[in-house]
Amino acid sequence: MIRRHTNQSLVYSIRSHIVCIYRFSKYRCILAKQASIFIMKVFFLCFLCILSLSSSAMANEQAVAPSLSTIYQLAKEAVEKKIDVESNAKVDITPQNLEGRLTPPRCYPPISVELASDREISRNNTVKIGCNTPDYDYPWQMYLSVRVDVQYPVVVATQLLAPNDILDNQHLTIMFVDQYSLKGQYFSDVQSLMGSRVKRRVAKDSPITDKNLCFVCKGDMVSIYANTANIQIKTLGEALRDGNIGEAIRVKNNQSNKQLEAVVIAVGEVEVRM
Repeated sequence: MIRRHTNQSLVYSIRSHIVCIYRFSKYRCILAKQASIFIMKVFFLCFLCILSLSSSAMANEQAVAPSLSTIYQLAKEAVEKKIDVESNAKVDITPQNLEGRLTPPRCYPPISVELASDREISRNNTVKIGCNTPDYDYPWQMYLSVRVDVQYPVVVATQLLAPNDILDNQHLTIMFVDQYSLKGQYFSDVQSLMGSRVKRRVAKDSPITDKNLCFVCKGDMVSIYANTANIQIKTLGEALRDGNIGEAIRVKNNQSNKQLEAVVIAVGEVEVRM
């Protein structure tokens, strides 16, 4: 009986220890789980704070006040993209001077640049420049005036030219002239004008235009050419009016005394189109 009682006591004791260990382990598991959740929350909040501070720092680093030279360059590039001129033209783009008149705010990239209107590039143009900025509660923008000067190489007089002067190299040179000073048809090749005659007075450094001269002048003796598929006929005649290359004028054939319409092809030469 004593041995049996002892065995029962031992079993009871073991069961009690197991229950205590189980309850203690369960309690430890609950504590560990709660601690893990707490640590994760703290870690997440710290991560958010670091991310926010990092983003703010990056934003402040990216927001930079553009220099006036940067603004000038952006405005010039906006105009250059739209300007349409001949390849031999000299183009000078001059933005409005902002020295002492403007202090740009800090800007987040990119800075927006565009022409204020869709019209063609002219002498005076307006460019709109803007950006988002931390310095204001609204986007910053400004309008900048940009002047465009276009010059073309043209034949000009090296001296005062009088009517009936016959042009040669000493009378002419090439000079860049503002496009708004060019009226009528102008010339860019000195050699093409050799031998033509001045009709109107031309001041020194003034462009030579089709109104100033004639390649064939009224009353001049001219060579009249008539071309066919196989032969070329040449005869002499008299110009009945002034004409420049490419223009049709009336001429009189000296042999037949007939009047013909012919096209001026060179100094003192016309062609009858068959």
